[in-house]
Formats: sequence, C-alpha cells, structure tokens
Amino acid sequence: MMGPAHSLSGAAAWLGVGAAATAAGYPMPWPVLVVGALISAGAALAPDLDHKAATISRAFGPVSRTLCEVVDKLSFAVYKATKMSGDPRRTGGHRTLTHTWAWALLIGAGASAVAYTGGRWGVLAILFVHMVLAVEGLLWRAARVSSDVLVWLLGATSAWMLAGILDQPGQGADWLFSDPGQEYLWLGLPIVVGALVHDLGDALTVSGCPVLWPIPVGRKRWYPLGPPKAMRFKAGAWVEVKVLMPVFMVLGGVGAAFALNLI
Repeated sequence: MMGPAHSLSGAAAWLGVGAAATAAGYPMPWPVLVVGALISAGAALAPDLDHKAATISRAFGPVSRTLCEVVDKLSFAVYKATKMSGDPRRTGGHRTLTHTWAWALLIGAGASAVAYTGGRWGVLAILFVHMVLAVEGLLWRAARVSSDVLVWLLGATSAWMLAGILDQPGQGADWLFSDPGQEYLWLGLPIVVGALVHDLGDALTVSGCPVLWPIPVGRKRWYPLGPPKAMRFKAGAWVEVKVLMPVFMVLGGVGAAFALNLI
C-alpha cells in the first residue's frame, strides 16, 4: 500500500480499538481517542523505514534518510541470518524485519519505555515524531507542496497542545494504566496497532508480507502472508484508492461514534 492508505487504515484501526475498549468497559477519554488515532496514523508509515523511497525516509530530512539506510542494512542482515531453505535470495531488507509482528511489539514497547522513563519530554518526542508522520500520511498533498520546516512546526505545535490536553485531570494521561508513575504507558499501543495494520495492508498486495516471522511456515521463515494471489493488487492500484481508502474512512467514523457513545 501507499502512504495515505496506510495512515488512514492506522487511524481507522485505533478508532475501532476505541469502540472495542468502550464495549469492554474501558472507555477512552476523547483526547486518547484522537491522539491515539493520530499516533496510529503516523506509526502506520513507520515499517517502511527500510525503504529509501518511502514517505518516512524523507519526513525528517537527513536524519530519517540515514536511519533508513541503517534499518535497511540491519533488516537485510537479520534476513540472511535467519532465512530457511525455502526463502528466496534477496539484495535488500525491504519488507523483512520491520514488517513483522515482533518488530511492531518491539517499537511499541520501546515507545512505552520512553514515555515511562523520559517524562514529559519523552512524551513530547513520541508525539512530535508521530504527528509529523500523521501530517505526511493524512495530509500528503499539502505536505508535498509545503516545506519540511512547516510540517515540523505543525508537528511540534500539535504535540505540545495535545500533551497539554492529556495532562489535564481526567483527559487520559492515565488511561488503562492508573497507578502513580504509569502515565502514558498506553502510548505504545497505538504504535503497535499502526505497525500491524501496515503489515496487514501490505499482505494484500502482490508481494505479500512476512508478518509471522520468526515463526516458520513450511520451509520458509519469511513466509509472505496474504490472500490468494487472484485477490491481491499492486500498491497504488485503483482498488486501494477507490475502494479501500473510502472503506477505512467509513469504518473509522463508525468506530469513533461507538467509542464516544454516539450510537
């Protein structure tokens, strides 16, 4: 999938999580619902950090481009070290390590650890990164014609404002984890959701996605999970733009309405 579809699917998935949480007796305050949807929309771009042409690789200038090169080499090294006899030969790391459930859990846990140990500045850093990515994904047409500095300023301003709202009593800093010192531990959850939704979206495309790694399937440890080949499509194809993106918008709206007890 392309960046905009990934971001929409990430936001819609978190709004669905909000609906499920409400049904389970853990209703999200509206700031958690909004912030989580934006974080998940940004996190849904993050697995493509192994691809130098992806949106995330240019989102933070030289920093993200350099990180992209590092992650690509790391992913390729892990692929070579763990592949089985049925796995094909590769020349790069795209759609390997960062496109797995293990990676999604790792970065989610890492974000929660940053929020737990880094205090307010750790929370602001997490919000800033994902607000920038959310702008790049959800407002991609405007972001493409704007300067990077303007996008970064929007991300920083949004992060500061949202952190201020969440810090207010009853607005969600302690959602799900209410013991003293556990504020913002939930920030890792929308990151996991966004990353997993990205992987499932890529599984619908022609190449599939090795979501299950390191669990082997037959003679492959990097099994390209996906539906039957007749049901797959190329990234950016009409079915993604004309069908899936509108579906994500509708599902997200329904999920938000349920989460807020509007229906």
